[in-house]
Amino acid sequence: MSTAISRRGFAKIVGTSAVYAALKPSLSMSGATLHLVSEATIDASVVRLSSNENPYGPSPKALKAMTDAFSLAWRYPDEHEKFLVEAVAKMHGVAVEQILLGNGSGEILKVAAAAFTATGKKLVVGNPTFEAILAHARTAQADVVKTDLTPDYAHDLPKMLVAANNAGLIYICNPNNPTASITPRDQTKAFLAKLPSQTIVLIDEAYHHYVESSDYESAIPLVKQHANLIVARTFSKIYGMAGLRCGYCIARPELIQRMRSQQTWDSVNIMALVAALASLQDAEQVEQGRRRNSEVKKFVYSELDRLGFKWIPSHANFLMIDLRREVKPMIAAMRERNVQVGRVFPALPNFMRVTIGTRPQMETFVSTFRTVMS
Repeated sequence: MSTAISRRGFAKIVGTSAVYAALKPSLSMSGATLHLVSEATIDASVVRLSSNENPYGPSPKALKAMTDAFSLAWRYPDEHEKFLVEAVAKMHGVAVEQILLGNGSGEILKVAAAAFTATGKKLVVGNPTFEAILAHARTAQADVVKTDLTPDYAHDLPKMLVAANNAGLIYICNPNNPTASITPRDQTKAFLAKLPSQTIVLIDEAYHHYVESSDYESAIPLVKQHANLIVARTFSKIYGMAGLRCGYCIARPELIQRMRSQQTWDSVNIMALVAALASLQDAEQVEQGRRRNSEVKKFVYSELDRLGFKWIPSHANFLMIDLRREVKPMIAAMRERNVQVGRVFPALPNFMRVTIGTRPQMETFVSTFRTVMS
């Protein structure tokens, strides 16, 4: 049995942020019926604000590109990988040899840990930060050194510099997850200038497109000056492609080759490649995503102020709220009321991380939050 839907109908479903209930195909296998999981099987009453996803979905151009590419599923993605690498290189003004695509920026973190950490080559990170790379480094038998953030939640780069002795890799998430804070550009430049050349630094800019502060800038131009710098990006956030998995990094060719040796061949699928390429051709996707996020975030700020709760100024599509009490039971209480928020971060046990969803989703969040915290 097949189910058909027009692109216009599909775009309408996605554009309204409704449940993607239009597709519910089934397959017959040896007399049994296998039902493919679709959004129709997910409880529409649940407001999911736990994973820093983009609730507005991919660009219409990306959706069309994927639709047009269905017939190419039998092919390996080599040519399409080449097209995307060329587009990314042109966008950033670097050589194609300086680009490595990944199955999301998560794969970039994994291969960086595999390439540059090991026994005697530790990983240095902020605390708290995105945890995935910590697990990858421990798999490589590397020690992990955590350095607390500054009082304004920036990476404490002087402390990280001291800890850099015998470090194989330093990881800086900027904007940082889970705090949604930034490390200012001047501090980043000074840090890179002092860092030993044999120590690799990976700056993760997954949330780059949401930043509106003049104190921040991308570290990508600094790759020209620093042979030990890697900068990672993703299509998961502003481009709304978290489920497709596509990311990339920029570095000197020699670092790219060391990372590529740790990577699975053809790790990025053809649908993600064509969607990413189409997304780069839709400038409005980025500007509209930034604007929507900013507008809804300001609404949440005002409601939290009204309720008397402090928050860390956010430069991303999520927010950390100081509950002034242990967050774990509050997360559970929100979940019981069908609002999912972020997990517990041990370094900030009283803070709740909340993804910035659509205005209706955040209105539901505020109402539920008010009830739980009263």
